[in-house]
Amino acid sequence: MPLTADPGVQQANRHFATVIIAVYNDWAPLEKCLQSLAAQTNAPSFEVIVVDDGSTKNAPVSIIEWTAEYPWKLLRQPHLGTAAARNQGIRHSAGEILLFIDADSIPQNNCLAALGEQTVAAPSRNYFQLCLAGIRSTLAGRAEDLRLIATQDVLLQPDGSIPYLNTAGFAIRRSCVDLEKGLFDERALRAEDTLLLANLKRSNQLPLFVRSAVVRHATNLSVAECLRKSVRSARLEARTHSIIATLGVDVLMSHRMRFRMLRSIWKISKTESIGRGACVLLVARQTLRFVTLFVCRILQEPQPE
Repeated sequence: MPLTADPGVQQANRHFATVIIAVYNDWAPLEKCLQSLAAQTNAPSFEVIVVDDGSTKNAPVSIIEWTAEYPWKLLRQPHLGTAAARNQGIRHSAGEILLFIDADSIPQNNCLAALGEQTVAAPSRNYFQLCLAGIRSTLAGRAEDLRLIATQDVLLQPDGSIPYLNTAGFAIRRSCVDLEKGLFDERALRAEDTLLLANLKRSNQLPLFVRSAVVRHATNLSVAECLRKSVRSARLEARTHSIIATLGVDVLMSHRMRFRMLRSIWKISKTESIGRGACVLLVARQTLRFVTLFVCRILQEPQPE
């Protein structure tokens, strides 16, 4: 049964959007995320669903007793993975637009308003990739911002679509989702958004890039933690990429595209607010990730549950 933060709020009426957030011990960043949603200006009607994916740490009182003008609820499930948590959120949603963000995502104040305008302006488009940005307070944050800027600039297509999908800020029309089955493949313990992108590419339906709807993604890690996470994440991603390989769809960048990315990263890192240090860290991160993926693919290393 869901734990409803505001029992006086009834969910009978549909909302423009349901914001779905999967959490696993991410209580501290979640509070900042909920605050950023409370600060939305000129936003259409929305609700928030937080799904606790079997956290080992209990939600603090500040989360359980969270009050805001928007309706929200906290659901709990066993530790089944992010994909399963998001699918659980979908089943309890009431929004015409389903917006997925992470616990450490910080939507800018006009984010929901900008997304609403775009969904109206493009009625034939069903998938929307929001504009992601890093928070530059740490070296890891500057490296993340550098990666996101370069990725989105290089991959953006002339028609406004983008062969990129990141659930730190991704939206889909409710009408395109099997509400009972869910949207995400629960076999994927990591990179479930990449697997979703592969399926969208198979049907020639790339997300529309919404540059005006900005979500900042916090990266509060040390350099060592950042590198370790790259290796750990890549080991889990390897399983997902093995699933993608059966679809006959290429979601990885070509060598030519990687060269364009490197040139863009080098150029952007000249910016004083980002710096060459962020460039070095990003290249190290990506190198570790690709080497780990390559080794896992060759050895077919059993992945941890």
